[in-house]
Amino acid sequence: MSSSDNPQFEPPSQPSARGADRFANDPAAAANVTSIPLAQPPVENPVFSGWDVLAIAVLTLLTMLVVQLAVLLAAHWFFYPRANLAEVAQRPILLLASQFLIYFAVAAGMIMLVEGKYRVSFWQAIRWNWPRSEWRLLGLGVVLLLALSMLENFLPVPKDTPFEHLFDRPRDAYLLSIIAVSIGPLMEEMFFRGLMYPVLARRMGVIWGILLTALPFGLIHLPQYGWAWGAALVIFLVGVACGAVRAATKSVAASFLVHVGYNGTQMLFAVIATHGFRQMEKALIAS
Repeated sequence: MSSSDNPQFEPPSQPSARGADRFANDPAAAANVTSIPLAQPPVENPVFSGWDVLAIAVLTLLTMLVVQLAVLLAAHWFFYPRANLAEVAQRPILLLASQFLIYFAVAAGMIMLVEGKYRVSFWQAIRWNWPRSEWRLLGLGVVLLLALSMLENFLPVPKDTPFEHLFDRPRDAYLLSIIAVSIGPLMEEMFFRGLMYPVLARRMGVIWGILLTALPFGLIHLPQYGWAWGAALVIFLVGVACGAVRAATKSVAASFLVHVGYNGTQMLFAVIATHGFRQMEKALIAS
C-alpha cells in the first residue's frame, strides 16, 4: 500500500493561488463552496489492511504449534527423559516458557511486517500514544475487575480450571503474574486494539469494531477456563471495555493500562488470598 492510499500520513493539499484569488474577489463563490457537504473522514485510517491482520493471525497460530512442540521435545530430551510426552506437557513452567517465546516471535513479526511493508514506525501505526491520565486508566481496570467479579457470581464459571493449576507452584505463579501484568496485555492490546480494531472500525464503524474485536479476544481464553461460556463472556466484556477506551482516546497505550489494571488487581487478590501463592488448595476450596 502506497502512502497515497493513507491520507493520515500526507500533508493537506494547499489551494492554488488562482483559486484563492477567485474566492477573494467573489465572496458569493466562497460562500457556495463552504456550503458544499464534505465527505466525513473514516473513524480510523490505518496504514495496514485486513489481509495484514489475517497474516499475523495465521503467523501466530503457526508459531504456537511450532514453538510448543519444540519446547515440549527439548524439555523431554534434556530435562525429563524418563517421563512420557503427555506428562511433560502438563508442566506449567513449559507452558509459560512457550508463551514467552511465542510472544517474542509474534511481536517481531508484527513490527517487521508493518515497518518493512509500509515504512512507518510500528508504534505510530498502531497509535501507541501514551496518555497523561495513567492512574485513572489503571483505576478503571480495578473498577472493571470488581464489577465483573460480582457478575461472575451469577454465571456458570467453574472454580477448578486449567488456568488455576498454573498457580500450583509459587515459582510458576509468580512467573505467570509477571507475564499477566506486562507482556501478556501488551501483546493482546497490540494485536486486538492496535491492529484488528482500526481495520474493522474503518469498514464497519466504531461499535462493530469494538464488538468484533472483543469476540475473538474472549474466545481465545476459553481453553484456559475449561471452555466455560461464562468465563468467555466476562473476558469478552473486558475486551469491550478496552476497545471503548481505545476508541475514545485513540490510544492503544490507554487500553493497555486498563488491561494492566484489571490483570494486576486479579493477581494481587490471588497473592493475598493464597498468602504468597503458598495455599492455592485452600483458595480453590474457599472460592
